Amino acid sequence: MTHWLDHSLVLASDYRVSHPERVGLLLERRAPALLDVGAHHVLVYASTTDPERVLVVIAVHAHEPLLDILQSRVFFEWFDAIGVDDIPAVFAGELVERLELAASAPDTVPGVVVSMVTPVGDLEVLRDHVRDTRDEMSRAGVLRLSVFSALDNPLEVMMLLQIDDEEHAQHWLQNSELAAEWLTRAGVGAYPPVFVGRFQSLVRIDPRRP
Repeated sequence: MTHWLDHSLVLASDYRVSHPERVGLLLERRAPALLDVGAHHVLVYASTTDPERVLVVIAVHAHEPLLDILQSRVFFEWFDAIGVDDIPAVFAGELVERLELAASAPDTVPGVVVSMVTPVGDLEVLRDHVRDTRDEMSRAGVLRLSVFSALDNPLEVMMLLQIDDEEHAQHWLQNSELAAEWLTRAGVGAYPPVFVGRFQSLVRIDPRRP
């Protein structure tokens, strides 16, 4: 992921909509309202396994208490506008680990991503493990790995992996020992199923814009 995730609170939600291609445009139209809650970048990904599933990652400067941000009318109006029937769970966390496994321009946005939310037994053990297996991940086509720890439960994490192509993404999920460990708990209970998707749109929210 890119450098602007550092020192930011990340809000991520994964849900189904009838017209995923409209999500980015609707977010762009709501840029002033998003700016009011401290948002500065929004990434939208469209699932490659479910044509109506999207992942939205919002990076915000945490100027307001987390609960106030999550209860903001901005999110409810946005969900209504894109046709979400059930308000999805929102992961709120901060970046605790990022591995750059391939050289690229600093503002490059991920093309193919794998996202999963899962509980872990020990955050430091997880961080050590991903560092120890960086060569394995690099050989499997993983370009970047970002780990976010939930603010309300540090042992709940979201993993975001940028992978060079979808074939490698599926191969990594099916054959990696590290993925196998996460997948036993990802998608269980309140956790959404593993998301595999492609970049759809990026909204940069400029505080200078009218």
